[in-house]
Amino acid sequence: MLRLFYNEKDLVITATRNPKPITQVAENITVITSSDIEAMNAHSVAEVLDSVPGLFLSTNRDFGAFSLLNIQGSEPRHTLVLVDEIPWNLISEGSAETITVPVGIIERIEIIKGPASSAWGSSLGGVVNIITKSTGTSSKPGGSIYASYGKKNSQDYRIDLHGKIGKAGYYLYGGTQDSDGLVQSRFSDNKRFYSKIEIPFSGDVKTGLSMGYSDTQTGFGDYLNSDINISGSLKTFYTSPFVSATVAKGLDISLSAYYIQQESAQTSNSLGLGITGDPGELYLGTKIKDESLGARFQAMWKKEINSLVFGMDIGKGEYDQSLYAGSLLQSIGVPIISEFSPDNTTWAIYINDTISSGAWSVTPGIRYDHETITGSFISPSLGLTYLLSKDTVLRGTIARGFSAPGLSWTSGGGMFLDPNPSLKYEEVWSYQAGAESAFSFMWLKANIFLHELKNSLTGVPLGGGPPAYNDIIINNGEIKRKGVEIEAESLPIYNFSFKGGLSYVDINPPNAAGSSKIYSIVAGLKYQSNTISGQLLGYYNWHDLNNIPGGSSDDFIWDISISKIIKISEGNDVEFFAVGRNMFNGSQYSYIENINPRRWFELGIKYRF
Repeated sequence: MLRLFYNEKDLVITATRNPKPITQVAENITVITSSDIEAMNAHSVAEVLDSVPGLFLSTNRDFGAFSLLNIQGSEPRHTLVLVDEIPWNLISEGSAETITVPVGIIERIEIIKGPASSAWGSSLGGVVNIITKSTGTSSKPGGSIYASYGKKNSQDYRIDLHGKIGKAGYYLYGGTQDSDGLVQSRFSDNKRFYSKIEIPFSGDVKTGLSMGYSDTQTGFGDYLNSDINISGSLKTFYTSPFVSATVAKGLDISLSAYYIQQESAQTSNSLGLGITGDPGELYLGTKIKDESLGARFQAMWKKEINSLVFGMDIGKGEYDQSLYAGSLLQSIGVPIISEFSPDNTTWAIYINDTISSGAWSVTPGIRYDHETITGSFISPSLGLTYLLSKDTVLRGTIARGFSAPGLSWTSGGGMFLDPNPSLKYEEVWSYQAGAESAFSFMWLKANIFLHELKNSLTGVPLGGGPPAYNDIIINNGEIKRKGVEIEAESLPIYNFSFKGGLSYVDINPPNAAGSSKIYSIVAGLKYQSNTISGQLLGYYNWHDLNNIPGGSSDDFIWDISISKIIKISEGNDVEFFAVGRNMFNGSQYSYIENINPRRWFELGIKYRF
């Protein structure tokens, strides 16, 4: 029964960096497939992640919107985002922006909720591992063409192609998105390209290379209370070569490298309301070039009841930041130009094991990380799963995890911010237990968690001391996050199925925004026949934002998607679809400048060949 609800989700790699059945995964894990993404007709990774209980996004929900992600009430810098094992988090500040990842290239997303430092290093809150589509296996090319158009000239065009030339398999993707902005004074323009090639030298050796580029231009809108208009850009280039081989029976090794460069620019100009200057005058400009280079070696040994993974990671990161102050900031002593260029080197070794015997699976793991600035950290973990019956699995974990502070806080600083090279890792001890079961026509999953955080990073106003009296970041205090998650899904009954989820987090003491309790609800109804499909999906997020006036979290956001497939020939079909977003004009935003769009519609077509 459990396999009926997983099928292609069954083997997962993120928990221990080695493929294994999901019933042997002790961590709290969620898997999203490409078919799930297609059913939503999502335009961004953020739209997809918004449907996962336990994940909380800060976003204005506009077309092509930027977003920040946290897991179970952690901070955005605590969540490690990977794209085919390339770390996506900015080394300058620690958080990750997923708008640069096109949803069209995604085969699946595996999400670990809770620390995964014994496998991945800095990931106190969890891991979002984005796995891209495979290269083709046939000399006859296949692929798809996608086009949609909606309110305010919101457009999304994509094309992908996969196949095989000789022994070499390839996958190619190109896409563009743009919108005049669903809320006044916003806009977005995204252009993306991705390619992957894999070449088998023999039955035991394979090599490959992936490469991508994204250019995103965004208008964040008018901030009337601050008298500024904010716009920005984010350009991302990334590439990763790899080689893998089977060197003996049950022993596989792999070696990969990666390079990622993210260039961001943000400009804040005065609206001319009497606070920051004349209309259009520069208030503040920021340019950052964030670069990471790394390599990984991994050996995987499988024999009977044992599956052992040993690996090494090395990396170097640096960023260049320039701040440009307008006349108002200059009048209070801010330099016209401020520049910073810190760097950092990291290395790590790890061992993770899965030992299975009968109904039991034990997953011990440990990792040692070292950074030139913050020092060393050891991350042990221990997981246990037990098949109570063929349809029910129990799981639990104890893990120690950490997150490294961003270089801007330790070495760079910023406007009105002094660097603090004495910062330590934020660390956590995490305890989780859960169960999932399939019975009759229903799948049910429940999980409870307790995360005890030490050395949390907080800002001290004017803490830098004389003569500048800038702010400074320090390690200060402890935070406890505890809560529960419940998810359910049904098998189709007369072509209809439903799913739902609830996540509740208690935070003590409250976070910087004043939230001590947060929760989310996801509810959906799906219809699927041979040629017609539809989905109604609702999201609700509640934060007690005591310190941020002007927010709203009283409503569900309901989206509906309907599609019709027309088969042209074997392997060729056309799908027409219509999507309604925020059907009942719900309000979900943390402050008034971040207001979400009201009801809007789009039409589209997909051609698969």
